Amino acid sequence: MKRLDGKITLVTGAASGIGAATVRLMAREGASVVIADIHDETGEAIAQEIHLDGGKAFFVHLDVSREDDWTAAIEATVARYSGLDVLVNNAGVYLAKSCEEATYSDWQRICSVNLAGVFLGTKLALPALREKARTSSQGSAIINMSSTVGLKGSSVDPLYSMTKGGITTFTKSTAIEFGNKGYRIRVNSVHPGPVETEMAAQHRKADLNDPAALEAARQAIAASLPIKRVAMPADIATAVVFLASDDAGFMTGSSLVIDGGAMA
Repeated sequence: MKRLDGKITLVTGAASGIGAATVRLMAREGASVVIADIHDETGEAIAQEIHLDGGKAFFVHLDVSREDDWTAAIEATVARYSGLDVLVNNAGVYLAKSCEEATYSDWQRICSVNLAGVFLGTKLALPALREKARTSSQGSAIINMSSTVGLKGSSVDPLYSMTKGGITTFTKSTAIEFGNKGYRIRVNSVHPGPVETEMAAQHRKADLNDPAALEAARQAIAASLPIKRVAMPADIATAVVFLASDDAGFMTGSSLVIDGGAMA
């Protein structure tokens, strides 16, 4: 038996990076997955790839900052799969600007995705998650993608750190709320360290079109970690799948750090 057999999952920001690795692994573990993103062509291609691999998936266009998009995505999920067991709030943006450099428009943009997106997803998916939790042995699950800089400060992007810190405490608050109300919805957050994604390249402030500069930055970060490498998206996806599965049935309000020892 696979770890996510029979579960229905919706993952935001699923057309690239950690999100794409997550939906691929979830499908291989038996889940029916919903690939939600603003990048239609890439998202559709991943859905087709999963189908060819024998899995179940479909793509929905979702701008996480838009309430109407969320409503449509959840309605499409319930119509196609008759429910929702797992929501992964993965979509996020990164500015790589200091407090002095960042504008109020920058602040509004990063909050609309990183914070409002998580709030809207949690609120609007709640009825479907609560309904499925009634017949699930370990209830439903929400996994919010935070960061190690949601637990400590970032000198590179303080606005990103602020939003990820907000996700951390929102996760704990909703875990308590839903538990106290008897909803049987577990809420946990994941905190990646350096990951081999385009966002991580921006964090390193290396030229995305300069492979040598990227490799030098990657090696410098890897050397600073006890595990001596940066993470691949699949490293984070395995943690998300664990939290989505019944194996994590006694976990809620937790912050799962996957950082190669950086926080240590």
